[in-house]
Amino acid sequence: MAKNSKWQDEYWLLLMQLYLQNPTGIKPMYSKAMVDLSLELHIAPQQLFNKMCQIANIETPRIEHFWEVYGHNPRKLKRAVNLLREMWGFNNALEFYEGVETVESFEKDFKPIAADTTLTPVMLTVILDVYFRLTPITMVPETPEVQELAKLMKLKPQEVVLVMEAFQHCDPYLNRKDAVKDSLAQACQQVWRRFGNTEPQDLASYAEQLKEYFK
Repeated sequence: MAKNSKWQDEYWLLLMQLYLQNPTGIKPMYSKAMVDLSLELHIAPQQLFNKMCQIANIETPRIEHFWEVYGHNPRKLKRAVNLLREMWGFNNALEFYEGVETVESFEKDFKPIAADTTLTPVMLTVILDVYFRLTPITMVPETPEVQELAKLMKLKPQEVVLVMEAFQHCDPYLNRKDAVKDSLAQACQQVWRRFGNTEPQDLASYAEQLKEYFK
């Protein structure tokens, strides 16, 4: 059994509350607040972003109604959102869904690749973009691009370098023979299979969007 992840009418309230947060307006697709809501609702950020655009453009009579009721009354909207969250799982969602299988897709990208690390597939994807901009000899903690990326993601430069070294084992142009089979190597292999052969500009565009999550 899987949790129903289809859009429900009351989700407009949560999305409208996010839209009205300062600065008011459409939030970046991969901003932390947008991703956090995505993880809560099990709805991909792209879908929430499209829904938020509908809120901004007041595209349906239902959205227009929500604007009339809550658009100029943030306290009323906050009460409605709080009540909604209290009702989910009878105010005990973790126990309510205990033993229920959940089907995850995009959620895995924002979760650690192993229990002993904070690295996530999203982080590996952003690092892969920088990997393609460097040469192996410059994949060192002293390189400005490495330091800048580490600062953005609150990592040590050495951690970024370790990821880049793992990607070197995935890179067919380097043809490294010394195989590595730890959790980092496996996660990097998965990210490489997803993005290693895509157009560089596509990966660069996606990575740039993902950086919003760490700001």
